[in-house]
Amino acid sequence: MRSVDDLIGEGVSGRRVLVRTDLNVPLDKQTGAITDDGRIRASLPTLQALRDAGAKVIVAAHLGRPKGTPDPQFSLAPVAARLGELLGTTVTLAADVAGADAQAKAAALGDGDVLLLENVRFEAAETSKDDAERGALADRLAALADVYVDDAFGAVHRRHASVADVAERLPHAAGRLVARELEVLTRLTSDPERPYVVVLGGSKVSDKLAVIEALLPKVDRLLVGGGMCFTFLAAQGHGVGSSLLEADQVETCARLLAEAGDRIVLPVDIVCADRFAADAEVSVTPADAIPDDLMGLDVGPLTVDLFTAELVDARTVFWNGPMGVFELAPFAAGTRGVAEAVSAVEGLSVVGGGDSAAAVRQLGLDETSYGHISTGGGASLEYLQGRDLPGLAVLADGTGS
Repeated sequence: MRSVDDLIGEGVSGRRVLVRTDLNVPLDKQTGAITDDGRIRASLPTLQALRDAGAKVIVAAHLGRPKGTPDPQFSLAPVAARLGELLGTTVTLAADVAGADAQAKAAALGDGDVLLLENVRFEAAETSKDDAERGALADRLAALADVYVDDAFGAVHRRHASVADVAERLPHAAGRLVARELEVLTRLTSDPERPYVVVLGGSKVSDKLAVIEALLPKVDRLLVGGGMCFTFLAAQGHGVGSSLLEADQVETCARLLAEAGDRIVLPVDIVCADRFAADAEVSVTPADAIPDDLMGLDVGPLTVDLFTAELVDARTVFWNGPMGVFELAPFAAGTRGVAEAVSAVEGLSVVGGGDSAAAVRQLGLDETSYGHISTGGGASLEYLQGRDLPGLAVLADGTGS
């Protein structure tokens, strides 16, 4: 797989380089302001390297889930402004994805200039399941540039026009972020240094079932928290009150517990409340004695101590999913405690993107204390499952048409 540094070594000065990045940042619903610019910052190394080499940089990205048509609330305008601040230059925003305005602005670029195309998901063809429809959009995107670079690891598991189809039409390479993600995830899958501990949270077992099945034979311990732990507790015969429960997964969890033995570690205490609210009355109960009228919303302090002890000798750790609803202060301590334990690991510690990465930043933890914070939660999980990811498969030959 060719890298962007290979391209730069061959010479990109004066050439138009289309870079697919992951700029899908969260916005404040009231003000439209960016609340976490982590993904924008992660895109900087590739973009700056291309600018320094004299490339004319055209950036493609998506934001949110517009319904295949322009929608002002999903415009990349605030992203263009923040990207320009971080790069120290003006980032021009095209009024369309690959239409007349994008074409005119791309043609006017000077060496080192940056153009951001409007949200690629404003085009229904971007996510179409019809190859011809995606191909037509990919043709228009490819016409804007001479070379394609994929640096959007968070989208490589999608067969989208700007991810898979454009790469078939242009000489292509992987950006620095994609290369780093692959380096780290390969270390997790090929020959991880042991003990190897995986920490999984989040709301649903069904969302993580495939990765649990794939990782269980490889890990020394699997620590389970978040909403998904209640289905495992139910599989042990415990009542879980009004906590989140996937009744159709209880039998599966029972099988996994039987297969894994003591390698699956579950919470021993739970932070409960009668409702999901910042001012709810909170109590801590044993995990096997959750009252019928309460719901579990975080792991308790004894569980944090238990999970910390399980992590203390680990040499490789992968953490994906918060331990509770960390967005509200009464239910954030579990995620904070486990995040701090992961950061203290003397070895490779990988935060698996999504809500876990958001938690690290929202809780004010030191990002540099982790070996790697992934930008692609879903892509990371699919890679660890051993699935073929369309955006990576198309990069493999490094040539394009």
